[in-house]
Formats: sequence, structure tokens, C-alpha cells
Amino acid sequence: MELGLKNKVAIVTGASKGIGLYTALQLVKEGVKVAIAARNEATLDEAKSFILNQTGQEVLTVSVDISKEEDCKRLVEETVRHFGKLNIVINNAGTSSANSFEDVDADLWQSDLDLKLFGAIHCSKYALPYLKEENGGSIVNVTAVLAKTPPASSLPTTVSRSAGLALTKAMSKDLGKYNIRVNAVCIGLIRSRQIEERWQNAMPENSWDEYSKEIGKTIPLGRIGETEEAANVITFLASDAASYVSGTSVNIDGGSGAAL
Repeated sequence: MELGLKNKVAIVTGASKGIGLYTALQLVKEGVKVAIAARNEATLDEAKSFILNQTGQEVLTVSVDISKEEDCKRLVEETVRHFGKLNIVINNAGTSSANSFEDVDADLWQSDLDLKLFGAIHCSKYALPYLKEENGGSIVNVTAVLAKTPPASSLPTTVSRSAGLALTKAMSKDLGKYNIRVNAVCIGLIRSRQIEERWQNAMPENSWDEYSKEIGKTIPLGRIGETEEAANVITFLASDAASYVSGTSVNIDGGSGAAL
């Protein structure tokens, strides 16, 4: 399938590792010029080297704190200055913070919302004029499957992620007239550095596949998802192959979610 991504320009936030890194890698493989953003310059340089080794292509690295509006503006401006245009924004920056309601103080509420919700708002806001100049584009907001059915002791993450779903739907309604599509992906249990550390601590004698199947007994597909599998869905939603898909969310969770 031709994805229609060659020579487009994308920003991927939270792209120094995990899903963000592999999404940037997949976009580069499809011919996209990519700016990767994260706070830590050292991990950004590692990500840049990884993508270069895999593809032979350079990416632009921009060290920013997505929870700060001025950094979101700078990220967009540096990307457009470097590549000359902007077509795609992948709002992936975020951390997992799961606590009971009683244990979440005002500072944690604010920092979580600033990063996951307002980060997506500000990056999209400053990208909008450039997407309009290109007569359309794609925004993908990376959220969590638990945002649809928040369990106990999942705050503030599930609240900020749920707000991200509402943002996605509302933006898709407002921006469709500019041929700008806005979608979300809801991440379930996907391979990450944190999960690999759990594997090494809990079952070091087992292979990854064995560990994945053991943990995956409660998942209909019977395993933990691979990082590349999430990146593939995000890349599809960003592409022209998804040209009539907007205002929706896609669960990447092996069927484990309780909501569509």
C-alpha cells in the first residue's frame, strides 16, 4: 500500500525512546523528513544515531519541554525553518503517573495536564498555520486505552488522557474544513524499557516471548504488543492512506480494552 508520505514533514514529540522513537523511525522509512523532540539532549542524540543507522537518513533534533508553551512554539518554528514546511504532528510526549485520588496534589495535577493535554494543545496550535498553508495535514494524539475506562488509582494520567480524547474529537470538527485530520491512538500494554526491566527483574530466566505470553494471558491476543506495532498504526493514521479517517480513536491493546 502506498501511504503517500514521501517528502512530507513531521514533528514527533516524546521521540527519544519507545513509541515516539519507533514512530519517527517508521516515518523516516516512508520518506518523511522528521523533527524529533524531547527534553534530554543526550537521549535525543542516541535516537538520532539509531535512526541514522537504521535508515541512512538524518533527523532534526529539538530539545524542548513540551509542558511549556514557548517550547512548543520554538519546536514548530525550528522545524519549519529547517525543512520549509510542516504536514504532520504526532503528540506523543507523556509519562505514566498512577495514584489514588487522595494522593494526587495540586502540583502533580498541573504538571500532568501541562505535559499531556496542554502540550498537545500548544503544539497543534502553533502548527496550525503551517498545516493550513499545505492545504491540510494530520495530527495524531497518543493517549491510553485506560482513558476510556479509568480504573481506581489511575490518576492523574487517565484524566489527562481522557481530556486528550475529547480534544481530538473537538479539533477534528473544527479543523476538517481545512482538510486537517485529527485522530487518537489509545495505547495498551506495549513493549517499553520499563516493561523490559520488569521482565529482567521478575523472570530473567525466560525469553522475551515467554515473558510476553505469560503476562499476556489476560490479553485476547495472548501477548504484549511490540513497539513497532504501535508505530505502524500511528504512521497509517498520519498518512494519505487514512485520508477519510478523522475524529476517531484506535485501541492498540491486543483486544484487552473494555471499550471500543
